[in-house]
Amino acid sequence: MTVRVGEASQSKQSLPIFSGISTKTAGAKGLSLLKVVIPPGGKAQAHTHKGHESAIYLLQGRVETRYGENLEKSVVNVAGDFIFIPADVPHQPVNLSDSEAAIAIVARNDGDEQEHVILYPMKR
Repeated sequence: MTVRVGEASQSKQSLPIFSGISTKTAGAKGLSLLKVVIPPGGKAQAHTHKGHESAIYLLQGRVETRYGENLEKSVVNVAGDFIFIPADVPHQPVNLSDSEAAIAIVARNDGDEQEHVILYPMKR
């Protein structure tokens, strides 16, 4: 089966996504695969994926991922890096470039990828 995606949709995390494989597009029960674009200077809303792990391959750009309780930890990844985010870990990717989009391929063990996104309330 081939899935061709035209236009991006907006994720709960406020990023453009291109949903490739999912329950909706391909009937996948326990897997989703999508492309995420973080615009120049952009960032996702902090969030978790309830009960689901994420594997990410960064195709383009430099991204800082803030993670953990209150997003107190941080790692910077560059194009070519593989990234693993355990289930239920709060995280927030931030594009470090003001001129270039960051692009990643994301796999998750959840066919209904956006259904289990929980926005993470930030303490002030």
